Amino acid sequence: MRAVLTIIGAWVASSVTAGAITIDTVAIGNANNGPDSTGFGSVSNDYRIGSTEVTNAQYAAFLNAKATSDPLALYDPNMSDGYGGITRTGTDGSFTYTTIAGRENKPVVYVSWYDALRFSNWLHNGQGNGDTESGAYTLTGGTIVPGNGPTITRNPGATWYLPSENEWYKAAYYDPASNSYYAYPTSSNSAPNAQLPPGDSNSANYAFVLGDLTEAGAYSTAQSPYGTFDQGGNVWEWNEALNNSFRTIRGGSWNDISAFLASSTRGYFSPNDSGSSLGFRVAAVPEPSSLTIAALGIIATLAWQWRRR
Repeated sequence: MRAVLTIIGAWVASSVTAGAITIDTVAIGNANNGPDSTGFGSVSNDYRIGSTEVTNAQYAAFLNAKATSDPLALYDPNMSDGYGGITRTGTDGSFTYTTIAGRENKPVVYVSWYDALRFSNWLHNGQGNGDTESGAYTLTGGTIVPGNGPTITRNPGATWYLPSENEWYKAAYYDPASNSYYAYPTSSNSAPNAQLPPGDSNSANYAFVLGDLTEAGAYSTAQSPYGTFDQGGNVWEWNEALNNSFRTIRGGSWNDISAFLASSTRGYFSPNDSGSSLGFRVAAVPEPSSLTIAALGIIATLAWQWRRR
């Protein structure tokens, strides 16, 4: 009984909170929905996904926890340039990381696919000193480019992870009210307006309208049907999908044309690539229902009574 409670308790804790940093998520329900005409979007389970991209502030917390020495190159020196938002000071073994004023809530960029997996593992393992090489994903070799890079897939029991392409696609384009898909992730079949934030209900950061990244969620009324922000424009976002030796990206960025924001557009990068228009968001298992929580309470009560015998 104790072992069962420990496992269940750990699952609940990881489902409800990410720990030291908070990742705001939205619930994606309507499991077993059909795919779009493109063949994407069908997901057989409920899940949660980040309402915005991972920000500089969130990634800096990860760096301060796991990159005081940085053999895995979790920090890219380009993160301190005009489009980045994190600086590094100190020497190897005592590196510290600070967000650049005014860029704390902008999406982190210059992150590789492997960086995104390691951040996900860190969340899965409770943050703090949580491991980056195992958990939601297994990365072998202890090297910047893992020895098993081309074959990495999500492990069973992952609680925080990079979304699959279908999970990302469904959160961006699927409308559960009509059981259909929009062409753009602003709940619209018309291309978003390239406007400065907050813009209107069909607007996004692209086509050099600002010439820079905007804060995550700055287009506060331009949401997907599920309530996510910036799945079109701002930054391209990594997902899990493998295409030959490349990993897939979706959503377009601040310096792209509107066609790149559309559901019909897929991009690809080497998993070790990074750039000023490339970031990511994370996904998670759903929070336990009230019925599940009640059941856990009953189990805990029975266990307490059992221990008193």
